[in-house]
Amino acid sequence: MTQRLIKKNRSKAKLNSYLPIITVNRSNKNISAQIVDPESGKSLFGMNSSKLTTSKQEKSSQVGASIAAKLKELKIDRVQFNRNGYLYHGRIKAVADSIRTAGINI
Repeated sequence: MTQRLIKKNRSKAKLNSYLPIITVNRSNKNISAQIVDPESGKSLFGMNSSKLTTSKQEKSSQVGASIAAKLKELKIDRVQFNRNGYLYHGRIKAVADSIRTAGINI
């Protein structure tokens, strides 16, 4: 990732600084997502796909579904999505789509 793309995405995310932010990171095998509180800058919780044994796309969908379930427990219905400089395609899109299908607005 180039630092320019990451900085550009983060500056757009600051427009609605009152919403929690979902930050997605990926490696060649796994994907992880965490929820960050914008006021304190601390992570509320996170999910990693390292223990899952399915395909990469299915891992991404499962991570998104578990993040959405945790958000519903906390009664959060709207969040920002920080793709961290990655293209909105493939596994990143699978995470966002599974969060949306659970009823969370991104």
